[in-house]
Amino acid sequence: MNTKNTLTAERRRKNILSVVLAAICIIYVLPVLTVVINSFKQNTYVKIETFALPTAESSAGFQNFITGMTFGNYPFWKSVAYSALITIVSTVLILLCTSMAAWYIARVNSKFCKIVYYLCVFSMVVPFQMVMYTLSKTADTLKLNTPWTIPIVYLGFGAGLAIFMFVGFVKSIPLEIEEAASIDGCGPIRTFFSVVFPMLRPTMISVGILEIMWVWNDYLLPYLVLDINEYRTIPIHIQYLKGSYGTVDLGATMALILLSIIPVIIFYLSCQKYIIKGVAAGAVKG
Repeated sequence: MNTKNTLTAERRRKNILSVVLAAICIIYVLPVLTVVINSFKQNTYVKIETFALPTAESSAGFQNFITGMTFGNYPFWKSVAYSALITIVSTVLILLCTSMAAWYIARVNSKFCKIVYYLCVFSMVVPFQMVMYTLSKTADTLKLNTPWTIPIVYLGFGAGLAIFMFVGFVKSIPLEIEEAASIDGCGPIRTFFSVVFPMLRPTMISVGILEIMWVWNDYLLPYLVLDINEYRTIPIHIQYLKGSYGTVDLGATMALILLSIIPVIIFYLSCQKYIIKGVAAGAVKG
């Protein structure tokens, strides 16, 4: 009898938890659904019937997408190309440099390495707004204000989280594996790329997903550093969907927002199974 009551209570708790989690999911998904709905509605109805489904009267079809991509004298494909370039180069640079730095910090374990590690961890709690004006001036001085050089700036901001996760994972790798590679004649560089680097795959994928989502959606850093008349990422392009007297076509804005989040959502869904595994391996072990 007690066992039956226990099972009933356990089932009731699971049902309550499922309802609570479903409600939380709806809250998180609602903004995305709002963007999808309004991207197919005329501008007027976006303002007065924000949460209503498109009707025959309010529907704009795919006109919002056409308007958004052809608005002004700056082509949308160019913004997509710059966003893709910055995101890919920044992510590759962060993964390569921080994984090597984390391996050195974890294996050398000197006082200097500990100081560098804690400085990297501390950088994660520093708000971007505290350094953005100084950073903008420094980027202009060092000529880091182009899509080909701004990844260096992203490397500085993305290094904290990446090194934190990589160091934790490297500490879980048996040192004997690297010693065996050294006995076989591998130097430090070959040991890292032939032995350590392939073993970092779970954390590498997790860090890559997080960095891609951050860089692709970032608005403030490119806006401060890049010449927005010549180089515009997708968030900046969307910001400039303004007509005369500052009027904004909300339908076209929603359409471009939808186009910008689709690649990230597809990439995230295809790689989400690696996130928890990589975060747990990088933050708990060691």
